[in-house]
Amino acid sequence: MYGQALKRIHNVAVFSVFLAMVVVMLGAWTRLVDAGLGCPDWPGCYGFLTVPETPEKIAIAEMRYPEAPVEADKGWPEMIHRYFASTLGFLLLCLAAYTVKIQRSLKGAASHDAAQGSLPSGHIYGLLALVILQGMFGMWTVTLKLWPQVVSLHLLGGFATLSLLFLLVLRTKDRAGEKETHEQLNSAYAKPELSALQFGAMKRFALVGLLLVVLQIFLGAWTASNYAALACGNELPGCQGSLWPEMNFGKGFNLFQEVGPNYLGGTMDNESRVAIQVAHRIGALALTAYLLWLALRIWRCRHIPVIRNAVIAMVSILAAQLVLGVSNVILLIPLSIAVAHNAFGALLLLSMVNLNFHLNRFQK
Repeated sequence: MYGQALKRIHNVAVFSVFLAMVVVMLGAWTRLVDAGLGCPDWPGCYGFLTVPETPEKIAIAEMRYPEAPVEADKGWPEMIHRYFASTLGFLLLCLAAYTVKIQRSLKGAASHDAAQGSLPSGHIYGLLALVILQGMFGMWTVTLKLWPQVVSLHLLGGFATLSLLFLLVLRTKDRAGEKETHEQLNSAYAKPELSALQFGAMKRFALVGLLLVVLQIFLGAWTASNYAALACGNELPGCQGSLWPEMNFGKGFNLFQEVGPNYLGGTMDNESRVAIQVAHRIGALALTAYLLWLALRIWRCRHIPVIRNAVIAMVSILAAQLVLGVSNVILLIPLSIAVAHNAFGALLLLSMVNLNFHLNRFQK
């Protein structure tokens, strides 16, 4: 029973990762086409379950929200994003309910299966709580009219959901016995020239790399939520005719902006937006340098196939993300490349989760 339940959870988690990736990309698409307020209410759209398009429904909608004329081309991206996000939430609710059922069954069983281990129930319940919180952030994104703090947290929450789902995939695959046991791997791949101290340092450096990726994602979210992506035009490496233009980091990173204005299109002045954009660029350079250094250091463990593959995946995704970032600047944020930039940011985060997971499976 335990093995079958774990396999089912693993399969649902795999599908949920793909669904969460779609939700992240749809969120990026919604922001990039300025459709964040395509529906002035939540969870519906002008009080309907779909975007009003008939003359009768449009009349009702504009009577309900006279300050927000119906724009179907803005409403549909928002509603499609909500449909997929709601589907993900419902799937995780079902997964949590299934976990409760299996836990009750295992408690009443005295079989060998019941003694094999415990289900990752805390992980699953935590995911459900996070998705519920994400729904609240989705509501606040609309009711607070794209307040940058909420928009940024909503984006980070989406990436966190994706990461935890991917970690659930890794954990359930490992527990389901699809890989060799930790002891077998440690014995097969032990290298006497790699000390426990050095291996422990690699784990710590990998964790720092993961935190730096999260920080860079925050900078990207802050850039998007304050509409600072085009602050430097298509200049690279400079900005507005200078390598170090006039910037106001204090205002650019003021996390206590007033709640109340409509933030669609942004409210910051030029110097503040430039500060955000330059910080994002500096962060990208620093992150690239660190991850390349990390890859060279961890390459000493290339005799372990899962770690070698994790490093190769991380470097490959990083290279693609750099190309997409530069292309965004040069081509002035084309929609397809901008969405891909968000997607590869998510993949880079998953590659770091994967690397940290496999490094921490080994005891040296």
